[in-house]
Amino acid sequence: MKLGKLFLGMVAIAALSACMKPGEVTRAQPSNLELGAASGAQQPKSVEYNVTDVRVTVPRSLTVSEANSLKPRADIVWREDPLGDRYKQVQVILDDAFDRGVSTLNKGRPVVLEITLQEFHALTQRTRYTYGGTHALRFDLTVLDAKTGMILEPKRTIQNDLRAFGGEEALAAEARGETQKVRITAHLAAVIYQEMTRPRDFLPADFVPHMPQTTVAAVAPEAAQ
Repeated sequence: MKLGKLFLGMVAIAALSACMKPGEVTRAQPSNLELGAASGAQQPKSVEYNVTDVRVTVPRSLTVSEANSLKPRADIVWREDPLGDRYKQVQVILDDAFDRGVSTLNKGRPVVLEITLQEFHALTQRTRYTYGGTHALRFDLTVLDAKTGMILEPKRTIQNDLRAFGGEEALAAEARGETQKVRITAHLAAVIYQEMTRPRDFLPADFVPHMPQTTVAAVAPEAAQ
């Protein structure tokens, strides 16, 4: 058994040597942590947040299209619910997704998330049952101290699109229960979780937490016009 392992090891070394150019040397690369320590660079700070509330706003200024074209020019395109108030329908999806995504974030500094939708562009019937495409999803995120309302993280725009099924793939997904709503909800839940747990390397170096000049009130789905 030992001789067999020794032989295989010699074969592997010979194969690796044959792939290398003369004078080429392989070295283990230092980790990012080691590089940072060696250069004296400050590592991105990680924090823990206890998300006590998520306030989602779907502005009525966003445009909506009901055109059954390949890609209507509008901020909101949503067809999986019956024809109706698309703002309210999208609000329900976002509330569900973001509440689900932060449900386990209950340790650390209590914070409130203010989220303002910028784009929710799913597929039209024509696109979904032919080519497929992309669910374009974009929103602004601000993190506030839950007790004081102080801005802990300034508004930043998050664009995190999702590949949209089309044709037979879309039909097969629907048969499995993977509707557009199911996939988008799960995707946005994962996105907000990732954004709230990642290293805070996106914060400006000179940023100082401060009180907002104006307060953005939460808009409940049932209160939207």
